[in-house]
Parts: sequence; structure tokens; C-alpha cells
Amino acid sequence: MSHPYLPTTDADRARMLAAIGARSVGDLFGDVPPQALYPDIKLPPPLSEMEIKAELAALAEKNANLNDYTCFLGAGAYRHYVPSVVNTVLSRGEFYTAYTPYQPEISQGTLQAIFEYQSMICQLTGMEVANASHYDGATSVAEAAIMALNSVPNRHKIIVSPAVHPEYRATLRTYLQGRGIEVVGDEQVASRQVAGDLSTSYLSTYALDDKTAGFIVQSPNFFGEIEDLSGVAAAVHAAGALFIVSADPISLGLFKA
Repeated sequence: MSHPYLPTTDADRARMLAAIGARSVGDLFGDVPPQALYPDIKLPPPLSEMEIKAELAALAEKNANLNDYTCFLGAGAYRHYVPSVVNTVLSRGEFYTAYTPYQPEISQGTLQAIFEYQSMICQLTGMEVANASHYDGATSVAEAAIMALNSVPNRHKIIVSPAVHPEYRATLRTYLQGRGIEVVGDEQVASRQVAGDLSTSYLSTYALDDKTAGFIVQSPNFFGEIEDLSGVAAAVHAAGALFIVSADPISLGLFKA
């Protein structure tokens, strides 16, 4: 009789061993030293649930955490308060995926939540409309670049500030590969040796032209800095291109959008 959860029977295993000329499964591990095959794992004695929680808490306290130290990590690792209701909402299956609910008659709650999100993003950014259902910030940057290329005709170049997160740039490269698009700045490695605002200095190095569809920046940038982007935005718009900002929505409660 076969195992209720394992489809391979003893007869199946015997046929497979015969096919490779082995007498038993143990023969397959004959070259492995016994001490490696059956190591003496020195584990501590078992603990109760209460003792385990105390042990893990003591180990966790050895780490430097944002509750006890000021954070200058950058790269998107910023300290902000997350209301308890967020974990409750995210525990619902509807929010585990960016898949758009195509059956509104049974998805009213999800659609209402998406509408509220879009409304708040519009309030924070000052935009008239806001999209939803993107996977994350990196894919949103790539989609914004494609939107710029589709919106500005006969332009095939995207400029990326060196202060944009490297993982965002990698995602952008993946989305645009094979499309015949020139991505200027993707090969650059961000460095804080540049004086002043990175995006401003970079824009002056790579001048805009009539082939540029968009210029991508990030705020706060990869280094956790807030750059003055007003002059950059004006220059990009004057060149007929779109100015793309990957912004932390929480920062927009304090800074000008």
C-alpha cells in the first residue's frame, strides 16, 4: 500500500535502484564519510515555550535596533511609525497580491480600499489621478519610464540619477531591455564624493536633448538625502521630457510634492 502523502512506493524505489545498479538507498551515500552523514549535533536541552521566547528575546537584544539608535542607513530603511491596523489589513488575502479584482460584485471592499489609497496619494502628491496595483517602488519606476516613452513621441532615451536605488535601476534595466531604449546613468555607481545635489550635478553632466523622454530621481535618495529638485524639474520640463520622482509617500507629509 502506498503512503497517503508520498506517491513513491517501495516497488517504485526498487525499480529505480535496479535501473542504476544500486541495492539500497544507502548505497547512494556510500562515498560520504560517516561523521558527515551522521554528525553529532550538539543541541541544548529542550525548552518550554516561555523559555524559548525569553531566549530569543535575549538574542534579539544583541542587535542594534531603530528603537534605541538613530538610523542613518538610507537605501529606503527609514524609521517611521506603522499603525497596528496595518498588520491586520495586510493579513487579509486580498492584499497579498497586486492582482486587480475583475469581479466588482464580489470585490467591493478591496475596490474601496484601493480607492481610498489612490485618493490619499493624490492628496499627498497634488496629482489629479493616481494608479494602484503596482508590485513595489521598483516596478513603479520602470512603469513610469515606459509611460514617459509612450507619452513623448519619437524619444528613446531615459536618464537616471546616480542617487536612485541600485535595485530600482536593475528593475528598470530588466523592463527596458530589448526595446531599443537608451538608459543613461544605469552604469553609474552612486558616490557621495560628488559635491552638492547628485541629481543636479548629474543633469549638468548629461545634458538633455530632443531624444530624452524622462529623467528619473528618488526622494529621499539612496543615501537618505533630500535634494532640491525644483531646478532639475524645470530643466527637464523645458526640454519637453517628463520628470519622474520615486518618492517615499510618508516624506510628502513634510516636504513639497
